[in-house]
Amino acid sequence: MKTKELRELDTAALTEKLTASRLELFNLRFKHATAQLENTQRLVEVKKDIAKIQTLQREKELGA
Repeated sequence: MKTKELRELDTAALTEKLTASRLELFNLRFKHATAQLENTQRLVEVKKDIAKIQTLQREKELGA
């Protein structure tokens, strides 16, 4: 997800998106462990999305 799109979301929507991304990461890790995951690059993308969301939440928390 693009950072520009995430910046337009409010705090509640960011929290919701973070929860969904963490659940997706859990499911991807589970599939990877059982050798059912075909697109391993998706793991990296989801981790980066989680980091972006957490960064934006912290920015909003600090009022930057």
